[in-house]
Amino acid sequence: MTDSRSETDDPSHRPTRSSGRTRARTVTICAFAAMIAGGLGLAAACGDPGGGGSDRAAQRADASGRPKPSPSPTPIWDRKPESMAAVGDSITRGFDACSVLSDCVKVSWATGSEPQVDSLANRLLGDSRGKSWNHAVSGAVIADLPGQMRKAAATGPDMITVMSGGNDACRKTVGEMTSVEDFRASFRESLRVLRADRPKTQVYVSSVPNLKRLWEQGRKNPIGQRIWNLGICQSMLKDPNAMDKAAQDRRQQVYDRVVAYNSVLKEECAKDLRCRYDNGAVFRYRFTGDELSNWDWFHPSKKGQHSLAELAYREITSPRTAR
Repeated sequence: MTDSRSETDDPSHRPTRSSGRTRARTVTICAFAAMIAGGLGLAAACGDPGGGGSDRAAQRADASGRPKPSPSPTPIWDRKPESMAAVGDSITRGFDACSVLSDCVKVSWATGSEPQVDSLANRLLGDSRGKSWNHAVSGAVIADLPGQMRKAAATGPDMITVMSGGNDACRKTVGEMTSVEDFRASFRESLRVLRADRPKTQVYVSSVPNLKRLWEQGRKNPIGQRIWNLGICQSMLKDPNAMDKAAQDRRQQVYDRVVAYNSVLKEECAKDLRCRYDNGAVFRYRFTGDELSNWDWFHPSKKGQHSLAELAYREITSPRTAR
């Protein structure tokens, strides 16, 4: 005889009371666990009575397996180095700050020992004897920087300061100024040379000073005008009182080149986690007549060196993280 009962009448296909109670308890336990865990995914792990819980769990697992975008590396900057070296040109050598046509390293903004200047080394290191070195060279251009960096790296400093580029714009004519491409190549090479020997040394980069501002201040002094005619920075200082279009265009070309150099310093420094650019602090600084040398009315005087040290210290010890 054929059994006329449907599948639903078969006890083996009917849900038992115990299975219903088990499912109810499971739902209750999962809800309670989710409430305690603050929604950390435990409910999905327990399963959904409607059958969708496992699908949602799988979706979440897939999402968790997707690669997450890497955060940008945070620049590494120690505001309290224990040793430092300086590279650059005549400004860092204190040229014409003490006597005519002579270096005067003791008043250098970077490594000087004279209390009147209160150099960066003095501010950062306290007693800087045996812990600071000056490898700058008067007349140096950016192409000389890799060699200076190599010498500085050999002393093993925690920090190296860079102020270079003024002589690349201060040429006999504007046509002789260092090209922006060559300037970039030399600065990039200097960082490469340093990193080959000292991967963890910090680099503080000062912007190139505004040469046009120095011309505006120095030309007010008749003695300075006569000194400039001897051949100092003729691309900017030639015929200091000439205001014809040709003279103004020439000075503007020098100004624009310095701006371009500073853009290079900022861009290349930003690629190095242990390099900090001064964000144009030196370029923007408005030197007064008292802050210029009494010998050439162009290089910083002792007072000007003090101002440079103050600017550098402020930028180096700033807690800023963005460049």
